Amino acid sequence: MTVHLNERGLFTWSEWGEVFSEHRRRSADAGIADGQDQYYLDWLAALEELLIRKGRASADSLRTLKQAWIEAYQRTPHGKPVRLEATAAGD
Repeated sequence: MTVHLNERGLFTWSEWGEVFSEHRRRSADAGIADGQDQYYLDWLAALEELLIRKGRASADSLRTLKQAWIEAYQRTPHGKPVRLEATAAGD
């Protein structure tokens, strides 16, 4: 998704690098262990920040969408695709 949004011109790689690096620094400064999970969480936080900065999403809409994904995941049987309801995805 990040590559796609960059290719669509939402942000430059320089912008991405600055925001992502800042999130990585914040995690390190907070003493958070640097594992795969944290790398992913920092990546996601950076993407969300750019979406908000660029006016493509609000913090509230992102929270709502995350909760919808959690609920969809929890009700999905193992091995089946996770599906969001159209209203949960903001459509």
